[in-house]
Amino acid sequence: MKNFAQLYADLDETNKTNEKVALLSTYMQNAPDGDRLWALALLSGRRPKRTVGTTKLKEWACQFANIDFWLFEESYSIVGDLAETITLILPPPKETQHNETLSYWVNYIRGLEKQDEEVARDKIIDAWTLLNQPERFAFNKLITGGFRIGISQTLVGRAITGFTGITQNVIAHRLMGKWTPDTTTFEQLVLEERQDDNLSHPYPFCLAYQIDVPLESLGQPDEWQAEWKWDGIRGQIIKRNGQFFVWSRGEELVTDKFPELQELQDKLPDGVVLDGEIMPYKDGQIMSFNVLQTRIGRKNLTKKILADAPAAFFGYDIVEFEGKDIREKPLAERRAILEALLKQVNHPNFVQSPTVEFSSWAELGEKRKLSRSLQSEGLMLKKKSSTYEVGRKKGHWWKWKVDPYSIDAVLIYAQAGHGRRANLYTDYTFALWQGDLLVPFAKAYSGLTDKEIEAVDAIVKKTTKEKFGPVRSVTPTLVFELGFEGINISTRHKSGIAVRFPRILRWRQDKKVEDANTLDDLKALITAP
Repeated sequence: MKNFAQLYADLDETNKTNEKVALLSTYMQNAPDGDRLWALALLSGRRPKRTVGTTKLKEWACQFANIDFWLFEESYSIVGDLAETITLILPPPKETQHNETLSYWVNYIRGLEKQDEEVARDKIIDAWTLLNQPERFAFNKLITGGFRIGISQTLVGRAITGFTGITQNVIAHRLMGKWTPDTTTFEQLVLEERQDDNLSHPYPFCLAYQIDVPLESLGQPDEWQAEWKWDGIRGQIIKRNGQFFVWSRGEELVTDKFPELQELQDKLPDGVVLDGEIMPYKDGQIMSFNVLQTRIGRKNLTKKILADAPAAFFGYDIVEFEGKDIREKPLAERRAILEALLKQVNHPNFVQSPTVEFSSWAELGEKRKLSRSLQSEGLMLKKKSSTYEVGRKKGHWWKWKVDPYSIDAVLIYAQAGHGRRANLYTDYTFALWQGDLLVPFAKAYSGLTDKEIEAVDAIVKKTTKEKFGPVRSVTPTLVFELGFEGINISTRHKSGIAVRFPRILRWRQDKKVEDANTLDDLKALITAP
């Protein structure tokens, strides 16, 4: 447990990717099998079931620390993290030695589920008494299930690659599925070679830069291919030796999440890897990404969900054909192979992502204005002679997104941030006018400078009307311009509207609260070009 607690503390203190990978690799290499398997599970989101409610944990911590509950709540509102707050208010641990493992403490917590309240309380207090400060923090994180330290499964895979020599794509594939530490071992899960490892390998995705040069500087228009930039899930479809895989750009194996794409398994020839976008698509029409979101993250895909939010694969590149890597072929040649394959497959769930014909940069600029009406984020520009690169290579692929929607909104709630911003109000809720009422519609926490955050924080503290735990209701005095990428009708929100990727564009100190936009202004953007 000591080593895992130290790992957790070290990971929490750095924002450098290479340092995180090195810390993980060292821990995984030296930890006992059971501990590194549980660490792998915890850091990849497979957390044990919560066995004790948060209210009881707060009460027991107050009893053990001999403090009033109100003082705990005030402290919690400042710290912003339950496990950390409990750790900070507990009395110093006794000077005891223990060598219990991470696996031991995980099972210790899991064993509380069937205990009566008094026994569970005594066992938790016993643990708090025995563990030192870093171990208590890790233990409290285990109880509350709040492992959020900026570790993705990709980073975990890189760490394992570092000491096993197994390629990252293979590791990513092996970590997929519904495994738990109860059903496998580290050796079985990670180290044992599998026959289908090489079959499932995706290629590193070729990525584009946001265009930052005049279009005219790109050369002649006929040297470039333009296509719509779709708002979906970037992915690769793989068919090798009769086996079929769908990968997302985040290196997540999502084959089971899109059963309608599995219909392509019998249609595609072997030795094919396609690059494209998984899109919400029904009756020949592209639907809003909001529709696709209704099925993302669901464990069970019902017939109704599949009927209401069907998906198709919009292919725009091919990187392997007839079992050969063709990334070095020019885009124009790869595109011709893809188009021929699309005609051969002829399946409604495999759609050709169309190119946008243009003869001048001015004409292309006019066509870009149609983006939102086509459920597109803008345009992609790809040089016809370009190869399929690994990652981003400036100059060959560009994305030319449309400007974000924007609206002026009023700040009505604020919540303290985390980490170095735990003492500042940085998470905001914004509202728009509906008659004489301000109706909340979006939350945002990015876009202000440190100096602006400090100024807003001071105003929040001076204008607080009510407190709801860590959240403060404030007198409406501040107006901000918010930007967002998409907008849709939503029955789940009080405003009736859902916006996508809201962020603060600027603080409108030149505007009064009564000059902010209305909910009708926001709704009008749904049909705006």
